[in-house]
Amino acid sequence: MINGHGGNIHQLAQDLGCRPSDIIDMSSNVNPFGPPPGLMALLKENILAVTVLPEVDAGAAVQAFAARYGLNPERVVPGNGTTQLIHTLPLALKTRQALILAPTYADYADACRMHGVPYTCVAARAEHGFVPDMEEISTCANRADTVFICNPNNPTGRLIPRIDIAELCRRHPDVRFVGDEPYLPFVRGGEAHSMIRTTLPNVMVLHSMSKIFRVPGLRIGFLAAPEDTARRMKQYFLPWSVNSLANLAVIYLMERREEIDPFVEESRRMLDAERRFMSERLQGISALELFPSCTSFILARLHGNHTAESVCAALSRERILIRNCRNFEGLPERFIRISLKTPEINGMLAGRLADLLK
Repeated sequence: MINGHGGNIHQLAQDLGCRPSDIIDMSSNVNPFGPPPGLMALLKENILAVTVLPEVDAGAAVQAFAARYGLNPERVVPGNGTTQLIHTLPLALKTRQALILAPTYADYADACRMHGVPYTCVAARAEHGFVPDMEEISTCANRADTVFICNPNNPTGRLIPRIDIAELCRRHPDVRFVGDEPYLPFVRGGEAHSMIRTTLPNVMVLHSMSKIFRVPGLRIGFLAAPEDTARRMKQYFLPWSVNSLANLAVIYLMERREEIDPFVEESRRMLDAERRFMSERLQGISALELFPSCTSFILARLHGNHTAESVCAALSRERILIRNCRNFEGLPERFIRISLKTPEINGMLAGRLADLLK
């Protein structure tokens, strides 16, 4: 089921009669400063790996990932991106009632619908800056057996501190909590808020390499979970789910820390600077209200006669793609999301928006 994804660069290129590479894509939340140069060289050197089958169970990649995060490999489940894992979780967990912290990534709801699992949403509110109400979430968790939490959240950019998530999980020992952390690597000091090393028996964590390393086409994802949960997930594991180049990429990214850690830190530094720059440039536009973000994108609300549809359409005609947030549950037609790119591109978009929203 493909229900809530936006920013289709291929469709826009077809509509405009151009190539996807001709479009400035500020709808996709990938690291504009990636991929790491050494990774691309590795993939080019090993392109012939696609001529043979990869490891059937991605065993070497699992070992490398587990070693990097200090996990027992028996707790690690690999996937063809975290999307595969998200869509398997309601089935493997035998979820009867899910709770989703909204507005958020559509795949949690899509996965529930795929398996006929009812779900409810507890929505953070714009008037509170989209800061989640942990007491309200705790009350709603009493009526669920599985809770999905994107942290930092997409599209709001809000981070729930680790201590608050851990306390929520301890309050509800009979509820399974699925933490999805694809944007945490963009956050300064984000490691301190990750739940990936938790020993709580009702917590599992999704880890994606697509965003920070800018390799979404490789489809690399992992789930770190209690051993019994991992075993249930592996019952639905398809052979050769992780392709040959993805396996090589995982091992490289996990083992070459002397190269990869500085790359991540420098990406954070540059994105912090771009987020400040964009906030300063856009703050002066009265028709645009920005919400605080700690990660690689900014959520904004339009005022006056402007709607997300009209603004996105106008920018699309100039071959600029930003995210219309109307298909995020809980967000009306006036919300847009801007993914940060290079200084030149960010400055260009700020100017275009200033002209468009006069």
